[in-house]
Amino acid sequence: MLSISKIISGQNETGDHLRYRRREGPVRPVVVWNSTRACNLRCKHCYASARLKPGEGELSTTEAKQLIDDLAAYRVPVILFSGGEPLMRPDFFELANLAREKGIRPTVSTNGTLITREVAWRLKETGVGYAGISIDGMRDTNDRMRGYDGAFDAAIEGVRHCVAVGQRVGLRFTITRDNYREVDQIFDLVESESIDRVCFYHLVYSGRGSQLIEQDLNSVEKRAVVDRIYERTADLCRRGLNKEILTVDNHADVVYSFLKLKDSAPVKAEEVWQWLQNAGGNRSGIAIGCVDWHGDVHPDQFTMNHTLGNVRERKFGDIWEDDSHPIMAGLKERKPLLHGRCAACRWLSICNGNFRPRAEAVSGDFWAPDPACYLTDEEIGI
Repeated sequence: MLSISKIISGQNETGDHLRYRRREGPVRPVVVWNSTRACNLRCKHCYASARLKPGEGELSTTEAKQLIDDLAAYRVPVILFSGGEPLMRPDFFELANLAREKGIRPTVSTNGTLITREVAWRLKETGVGYAGISIDGMRDTNDRMRGYDGAFDAAIEGVRHCVAVGQRVGLRFTITRDNYREVDQIFDLVESESIDRVCFYHLVYSGRGSQLIEQDLNSVEKRAVVDRIYERTADLCRRGLNKEILTVDNHADVVYSFLKLKDSAPVKAEEVWQWLQNAGGNRSGIAIGCVDWHGDVHPDQFTMNHTLGNVRERKFGDIWEDDSHPIMAGLKERKPLLHGRCAACRWLSICNGNFRPRAEAVSGDFWAPDPACYLTDEEIGI
């Protein structure tokens, strides 16, 4: 996750202490909990391959409370309630409230269509730190990608309810060939609807997203999209609009942004370099982890094909610190395992091999180069 707005303006942002500050002591991961597989939409790129009804054998309320207790004991800083659609769990607010009481910051990733004014108030009163609402384009594009007519309008209503009650809210936008030309309209929407934040996600070939590899952008298009995000963010900063603009799931963005800054503002680039070194690039299996609806633990939410253990059988912390699984052990010290362009890249300290699920999806090799890296051989030092 890269904050373009922070790089440009230097502003303090909510996640700075998790991303850009020097770490002292053991790292505790942000945990994405895919609390249910149920969802009222059917998005083309859903990494969880969500469906209308809950998955068989999902964690019960009692088991979910035990999970939260275990995460609190392990000093996990944030739990991201995800899905499927997490608001379809009847006990969502009970569990989010418990997380807050235990000292874990609850956040939610939602399609927004179920956020009425009452739900927005409950999110605010429960202490949900952030609600990320997924919108993948303007009305026609979004509804086509999400498999439901009216999804866009319902999500925007959800955004407006959150804004009205003072609930911090942002957009989550997955970039594909279907929607990348609508980035400017998303920026306009963020401004017109008084939205706090937008995360632009690069496509990950996982779940139903594994069927959309051909819908990913080529290297030239990726660079153009990042350039446009950079330009629009700079415009917001010049006008004093305090928005957080981030790109997610492609650490080529980190290097590309640093190189742009190094050319235009070399003194500032030195400070940013330290932030990026502290962040350490991709941190799957280190600073982010995932628990799915069955209680299976994974290195991140896009790597559900690799299971490290189950919280019904062992505590999360015990699973997380067990290096007997070769993928988990490798992620904690991955540089010797990478090969190809990733192994030869001069920017490993701020990229850390980019995103492994894409490499595995395309080549069958978890440690192969990430095919979504758009940097040239010259830029990476080959």
